[in-house]
Amino acid sequence: MALWGGRFKGQASLQFKKFNDSLPVDYRMAVQDIVGSIAWAGAIHSVGIINESELAKLTAALNELKTSVEQNPQQILSSDAEDIHSWVEIQLIEKTGDLGKKLHTGRSRNDQVATDLKLWCKETGGELLFALVSLQQAMMGLAEREKDTVLPGYTHLQRAQPVTFGHWCLAYVEMFNRDIGRLKDALYRLDVSPLGSGALAGTAYPIDRNTLAQNLGFRTATMNSLDAVSDRDHVIELLATASISMMHLSRFAEDLIFYNSGEAGFVEMSDLVSSGSSLMPQKKNPDACELIRGKTGRVFGALTGMLTTMKALALAYNKDMQEDKEGLFDALETWQECMEMAVLVADGLTVNRSRTLAAAQQGYANATELADYLVSKDIPFREAHHIVGEVVLAAIDKGSPLEDLTLTQLQSFSDRIEQDVYQHLSIESTLDKREALGGTSRVQVQKALDNIQSGNREILNEQVVGAPGKEQVKVALKQVKQRLNAQRAAAMSVRRARMSDVDHIFNLTRYWADKGEILPRSRDNIIHDIQNFVVAEIDGTVVGCASLYIYQTGLAEIRSVVIDKDAHRQGQGQALVQYLLGFAHQIELQKIIVLTYIPQYFAKLGFSLIEKSSLADNIIEDSEPSPYKDPADEVAMEYVLFPLTSAAK
Repeated sequence: MALWGGRFKGQASLQFKKFNDSLPVDYRMAVQDIVGSIAWAGAIHSVGIINESELAKLTAALNELKTSVEQNPQQILSSDAEDIHSWVEIQLIEKTGDLGKKLHTGRSRNDQVATDLKLWCKETGGELLFALVSLQQAMMGLAEREKDTVLPGYTHLQRAQPVTFGHWCLAYVEMFNRDIGRLKDALYRLDVSPLGSGALAGTAYPIDRNTLAQNLGFRTATMNSLDAVSDRDHVIELLATASISMMHLSRFAEDLIFYNSGEAGFVEMSDLVSSGSSLMPQKKNPDACELIRGKTGRVFGALTGMLTTMKALALAYNKDMQEDKEGLFDALETWQECMEMAVLVADGLTVNRSRTLAAAQQGYANATELADYLVSKDIPFREAHHIVGEVVLAAIDKGSPLEDLTLTQLQSFSDRIEQDVYQHLSIESTLDKREALGGTSRVQVQKALDNIQSGNREILNEQVVGAPGKEQVKVALKQVKQRLNAQRAAAMSVRRARMSDVDHIFNLTRYWADKGEILPRSRDNIIHDIQNFVVAEIDGTVVGCASLYIYQTGLAEIRSVVIDKDAHRQGQGQALVQYLLGFAHQIELQKIIVLTYIPQYFAKLGFSLIEKSSLADNIIEDSEPSPYKDPADEVAMEYVLFPLTSAAK
């Protein structure tokens, strides 16, 4: 059923209907359309168009429809409705009869679609912001791990000056920080409600549009009805933000592709983000990075397409603008997927520190230091630059690094050079001198890490705690966080245990059992239970373990989470738990429990306190408290993966 058939004598052709209909794309906005309709019902009630009873019936029917759509959005695609607005109205009329036909009073699909899209952008923006911050955190984690690792810096793809790998990581952290700023700015500007603007001239009813906007979670209402229904700046801004960020991701990917090459050999990608060759068995290809680089063009294309669509549109709404969603949905989904993949790449990256150091020592990267040394001896920089150029040329002829030239050889170029020159030519000296703000010295890298970490906490706090529609954003962020945590755990050298790990697991559990932290596990018990264990590795050595014991369909317990005493505070414990939660999700367990003396640790991982008495007797019997601890200190916690109603379907 079309919403506009009265003017027409005949039916549109099937070919035109297929060409014209947008439901296969805009069905994603079903929830937003229903939320907007609920708010509009309240608005027309406030001006007497519907009464209290009618408002209650419309609201109940719309909420029922919203629940149905949230549980099964694919149901919409079986309809032949023109668009999501038509589908919602048809469903509402089926539920409420002629009452459903009243809802559209004073409203146009023009302000309706503009509102739906802005609501969708606001909610999706929260997920994207979290993904950006998570990507920053992953790069900061890599920077922390490799802050002392020497890396050759490049200009023109020629070795220039040594930097630290941590400093390289923080360059991308800065880029992603600007992306965060752009995204926040775009989300602020789009946070105005078009609802109540009608088709183009505004609504004829005295609706308080600012109150309506606030009821929908917007900051305020738009000021001009013509602009409100024809504005797609927010789409362009989000696509521009995505494009710039994808450009940063592509540069990140290109750097790592080069560092991963056989010629450089600086890094090795995790198996989780690499593929092989169907012909050449020795190949390990950096496909994740190559796909990030490749998908960048796809996002750029969406931006170019949208700019081209909008460039010559007269006010107000034109059907051309129906093309605003498909490219946007695809581009933002691609951007988020690439950010999450980049997190996996960063978390699983292994750096060949001896290779990066050797490369930094080659290529005369300390030539600038020699020039600075001559400047400190009262030689003008341009003259010093020329002298060092001659020294480098002589060193190349001899096949020798600058620091291996004898003092006599160096003094043949300048009598100002003395024995103290060698302390200036070392890699350590080169790095440590860069102590000015933004430099590559280890002190500056650590300061940058501390400052950015604090800023990220503020960003997430602003987005979740103070944002309009905060409950929806919280739910979205929790889902994204769970997915990212599971992916990150998989990348942090956590794997299923093997029989060859039995002794490592036994020694770890015995050590902490002797300390009274966990219950003891016999070697035979570990052998028989090995399929339930996972282990964490650092540089190929097992440093932690955990096990998942399944009691019944849908319920399991995480046990024996221990980390080697010399490997604490490196995230391996969290990675083990997150790996097991990810595995539990895959096999569709409903709930995971722990019995613990450190509830604050598991609370950070998403577990909630429950009454220990609510657990079955066999669980309590299997998990007797440690004889070294006060039984009253042990608490029960749970992590719900699938609500019971969902899992039972």
